[in-house]
Amino acid sequence: MLGALPDAMLILVSGLSGTAETAQSQVSVGMGLLAGSTVLLLTVIWGSCIIVGRCDLHDSVAIDGTNTKGFNLKGAQLCSTLFLAKSGVSTDIWTCYAARIMAISVIPFLIVQLPQALSSTSGRHLAILIALIISLLMLISYCVYQVFQPWIQRRRIAFAKHKHVISGILRHLKKRALGRLLTDDGEPDTEIIRKLFETLDENHDGGLSPSELRALIIGIRFEEIDLDQDDAVSKVIADFDTSRDNLVQEDEFVEGIMKWINEAKQTGGAYLESNAGTFKFIDHFHQARSEEQSDEVVENVENPRWISIKAVLMLLLGTLIAAAFADPLVDVVDNLSEATSIPSFFISFIALPLATSSSEAVSAIIFASRKKQRTASLTFSELYGAVTMNNVLCLSVFLALVYVRGLTWDFSSEVLVVLIVCIVMGAFASFRTTFPLWTCSVAYILYPFSLGLVYVLDYVLGWS
Repeated sequence: MLGALPDAMLILVSGLSGTAETAQSQVSVGMGLLAGSTVLLLTVIWGSCIIVGRCDLHDSVAIDGTNTKGFNLKGAQLCSTLFLAKSGVSTDIWTCYAARIMAISVIPFLIVQLPQALSSTSGRHLAILIALIISLLMLISYCVYQVFQPWIQRRRIAFAKHKHVISGILRHLKKRALGRLLTDDGEPDTEIIRKLFETLDENHDGGLSPSELRALIIGIRFEEIDLDQDDAVSKVIADFDTSRDNLVQEDEFVEGIMKWINEAKQTGGAYLESNAGTFKFIDHFHQARSEEQSDEVVENVENPRWISIKAVLMLLLGTLIAAAFADPLVDVVDNLSEATSIPSFFISFIALPLATSSSEAVSAIIFASRKKQRTASLTFSELYGAVTMNNVLCLSVFLALVYVRGLTWDFSSEVLVVLIVCIVMGAFASFRTTFPLWTCSVAYILYPFSLGLVYVLDYVLGWS
């Protein structure tokens, strides 16, 4: 809400000024800001976060804190294929959900554009009203979804605890195997794993029962987390017990441990450190899971009433500042457009988003520079969330202005650009969690493509 507030105020002021004719000419500033902010976040800033946050990729997963793949200046090549394909950024699955929500948020753009696509003039006012209602409903739904995030947060805490149990068990088994869970070539040593199974199978019946697994977990002593041991046992059985007989057979134990080891290798960087079969990636994996667990813990806030009052007052102050400077800024854009003969849309499309989206840009790049999956996930979730608020909050303000003041909807090219960028980047980010370095080129190309498309549609083909 706060990130979208300056854009919303500028859009509101641009459509409230003077007569309907004046508002019709100035409202293009608001649409330019809306489209430009969305395009900037998903192209230049998105691509820059990939470059700044890149890590080495191993088995299609970015290894936290690593960056050994540099530029290769051999011959005329600026960078090698290895550099483009073997370094990148990984995010978690919740970031994919944020990208899908962003893609869904373009529905009001489709609705308002439908009469123009059908060359219908009678239904344009009605389409604006329907798009406004749906945009407001989506805004409310998105805010409610964010309010009920604690449900999702608890699921993330449960997931983090389970990963912590996995890393703790692997670490415990590594100690019992004297560090030789892997062969010299880095593959899981099935013979050692089978011997470990025999030591855990106390009654030697060929299967690990829940009580035997519970004894293992109690013996490890997960003191640093509030662990429900019964829940941990049931989740371990669910991971291993493919036959669904509530027992972990020897082959199931071997397959399950191998799966856990491979997951730990991807996170902990097994290929980086090895010593005669003793790999340190399990310790790295356990440390990462411990950090992940500690990140999910929310401390009690002291004096919450005063903090709430202070937050509301600062919100009101920020709103007043945005409102005070919005009208002069719109006038400056109009005057600059007249002085330079550059359409006001292009000034607002290029220049204004650099100011209004600076907070998202700075925080996103700072987070990405930490080169960790969790901070990369926060980075891209913030970008997708900012675009979603543009598509619901800012568009709601814009549609309300057009409807209430009876303005003409004459922004087909701008809507098309927003649709293309949001759908392309939304589809790109919805079904993958790892982005090699070459993907930043896709984002960067979309920015000049968007500018060129608007120019061609409006000033060559005469859409506007």
